[in-house]
Amino acid sequence: MTATYQETYDAWQANPHAFWHSAAQDIDWINPPNKVFDPESGVYGRWFPDASCNTCFNCVDRHVERGRPGQAAIIYDSPITGSKRTISYSELKDEVSSLGAVLQERGVCKGDRVIIYMPMVPEAIFAMLACARIGAIHSVVFGGFAANELSIRINDAKPKAIISASCGIEPNRIIAYKPLLDEAIELAAHKPDTCVILQREQLSADIIPDRDIDYRTVVDEAMASGKTSECVEVKATDPLYILYTSGTTGEPKGVLRDNGGHMVALSWSMKAIYAMAPGDVFWAASDVGWVVGHSYIAYGPLLHGCTTILYEGKPVGTPDAGAFWRVIEEHKVSVLFTAPTAFRAIKKEDPAGEFIERYDLSSLKGLYLAGERADPDTIQWAEDKLKVPVIDHWWQTETGWAIASSPVGLETMKIKKGSSSVPMPGYDVRVLDDEGHRVGNGTLGNIVIKLPLPPSCLPSLWHADDRFRHAYLDEFPGYYKTSDAGYLDEDGYLFIMARTDDIINVAGHRLSTGGMEEAVSNHPDVAECAVIGVHDDLKGQLPLGFLILNSGITRDVSEIEREVVKLVRKTIGPVAAFKNVVTVKRLPKTRSGKILRGIMQKIADGQDYKMPATIEDPLILDEISEVLGKTAAG
Repeated sequence: MTATYQETYDAWQANPHAFWHSAAQDIDWINPPNKVFDPESGVYGRWFPDASCNTCFNCVDRHVERGRPGQAAIIYDSPITGSKRTISYSELKDEVSSLGAVLQERGVCKGDRVIIYMPMVPEAIFAMLACARIGAIHSVVFGGFAANELSIRINDAKPKAIISASCGIEPNRIIAYKPLLDEAIELAAHKPDTCVILQREQLSADIIPDRDIDYRTVVDEAMASGKTSECVEVKATDPLYILYTSGTTGEPKGVLRDNGGHMVALSWSMKAIYAMAPGDVFWAASDVGWVVGHSYIAYGPLLHGCTTILYEGKPVGTPDAGAFWRVIEEHKVSVLFTAPTAFRAIKKEDPAGEFIERYDLSSLKGLYLAGERADPDTIQWAEDKLKVPVIDHWWQTETGWAIASSPVGLETMKIKKGSSSVPMPGYDVRVLDDEGHRVGNGTLGNIVIKLPLPPSCLPSLWHADDRFRHAYLDEFPGYYKTSDAGYLDEDGYLFIMARTDDIINVAGHRLSTGGMEEAVSNHPDVAECAVIGVHDDLKGQLPLGFLILNSGITRDVSEIEREVVKLVRKTIGPVAAFKNVVTVKRLPKTRSGKILRGIMQKIADGQDYKMPATIEDPLILDEISEVLGKTAAG
């Protein structure tokens, strides 16, 4: 790619249809698109409405046919189980085609839904691709979700089949999935016809006759007998998958992803944003239960003919803070994509970066962070230790790919720490006040995207157009509401400061908790932090900071807390009224690494709350309550 970012963005703005028509040339269509966008279709319009395609063919078959049959498609690396496996594109096709045939034999047809409730094993990606191959719509539910939460998703998606495993494995425990699955089916009004169960050697599951079938047995039988499935033609606007995300009502929202626009945007992003070439090794250290796992473990790298890493492990503790560096060296990773919380965990355990020096990281070209705001201190640490560009980029489950980033494949742009860089083509990003008026550069406001959303973004919610309009479109007519708050600077760089729910009002001043967290994280002894707003009768709200300190700190904790208060007041000013800080061992997070600030705020204010389905360890909430009970902060 030879065009600069600005040239590319300007070309999109000048003629968005021509831009996306050109990007669509990288996709193998069954019927190529004649019409790029139809503004009259769907809620706000649909991309490539007259085209047809198959996502699995683009991810698998075409690479087998065009010179990559022996190239590694997936490298499975599991320090938790001590197992590794490399799957070539040819082997991937055989496995996926056979699993597709098994599903078809069990009555799964084009348009049917299949829930995938799996750990981080290759069979999870096989299942996603097999559904795409036969035109079924998959919905990946994070492995280990509670039975009630899984039953809600079963009732909403109404799957014909469920693909699951006997267990998931954490560093210190085995989680039996099958009892959770059985309980969820018992609770659900809708009952699947078939459950395909992958038996793992660490824990086997009971098979229920006439419903459950053993994954390995039926797939091996299909392979031995030559049973295969062909790639089924689907419309570009047909759903590829449903991914449930938490909703403000407590009921999950089924984010829809279509086939055609999804492929076009992800294929473009692999080149333009991540500067990847076919054959390069891409590692998204996420989980298939999250959108990152969909876009950049499964689909993006395989669309582009890359090798993708599937990692069943943690950034620390499997076995140590050098786990990521071992994977990069061993598998020659070109780009690492992970959450800032992973790097904060590594930095906490190894602040001097001693583990980094033990490995050859010469293959690594760049580090991309997303999922939580990347504080400048963490970015600086990673830059200093890794000697590669460290790029904080911003996107959402709803968009499926980056709204803002530094597009290294176009040009190496200046990095502004604390910013997720610049909007990508397709995204006309604006910052509005609560009345819907644009605000000036540097002014905090509601971040919105002018409609239409670009390819790959959700066209709606699963069977819930009205809920989609209410959740995303009604508050700012003509715009998609991101529910994030931030500002644009004079150079067009976007700064995400907080969720709009995390903007606190202190004596009439709207303040960003993200800005305060940025100041707190500058303290050399602080490994991680969170700031919330708690109720105050006089000022409305006051900020409350939570600190996690670096390992090995021997100084008096109260002294560090006083220093942090002074640091915030010096950086933001007395208007922040920042005076309450508590030190904790852990922060409550989702399994994808997002800090549950809203729940912490309810605990501090003494409000009732519902246990989040995605929480990594519920016991941390008791720890937070106990700490607050010993202070005057809550």
